[in-house]
Amino acid sequence: MKIKPLLIDLDGVLKLGNSPAPDLKDFFEFINENRIPSCILSNSTLRTGELIKEFFNEHGITLSIPAITAFDAALSFVKMNYKKVQVYCRDYLLHHFKGMIDNDNPEAVVIGDIEDKWNYQIMNDIFKKVYSGADFIAMHKNKYWNPQGELLIDAGAFINGIEFASGKEAILIGKPSAHYFKAALEKIGAKSEKGFFMIGDDIENDIKAAQDIGGKGILIYTGKTKYPLDESIKIKPDFEAQSLKEVISILNSGV
Repeated sequence: MKIKPLLIDLDGVLKLGNSPAPDLKDFFEFINENRIPSCILSNSTLRTGELIKEFFNEHGITLSIPAITAFDAALSFVKMNYKKVQVYCRDYLLHHFKGMIDNDNPEAVVIGDIEDKWNYQIMNDIFKKVYSGADFIAMHKNKYWNPQGELLIDAGAFINGIEFASGKEAILIGKPSAHYFKAALEKIGAKSEKGFFMIGDDIENDIKAAQDIGGKGILIYTGKTKYPLDESIKIKPDFEAQSLKEVISILNSGV
């Protein structure tokens, strides 16, 4: 049985809090045994694909499939298009933009994750630069996230505020950008028009985004979306699962 390529979200699917998800080793073995082209596609701006591999290594799991993050994609986009940028992200990632940082006259302002450092001064500084002509780049526009089970507002709310004030829409790099999904598929030699599965815990950024470009969405209830799906939500997943073991069963069913 040939199974279509897989794009797999990290947080809430493979990684729950600071621990690997239950049945993760069985899930990776299933992918390897069936030689399914697969890629971990994370909207994380906290880590690179290499850091994802380190996380699994620390837990005794060898990652044999590629992993890319919104940070990786944003870094690649910036290096291809700009010479001077202002970057808001975690301090330990800033070195990746070495030689490009210009906080006074940037060609673009890049927004990632700065945790609880958001304040009026930062928002106003970004607004003034974007309003004056700098490009506005969003690594992602997530509404919220729930590390350790605690709901926290995410960068999307701040990005939307700057868009509203400046009248300029951000260039979106991460999910639900179609470009990001297609880039991940290309990385594993696949094309969206030939079909694929997206396994994720976010009904909009994972499921709908995949469906919009011809994929099928498997919504897993181990992350931010709780079971049962609220009846007011118009987006409907193609499949639903309570665990990675159930995901294996769905894929094995010949869908």
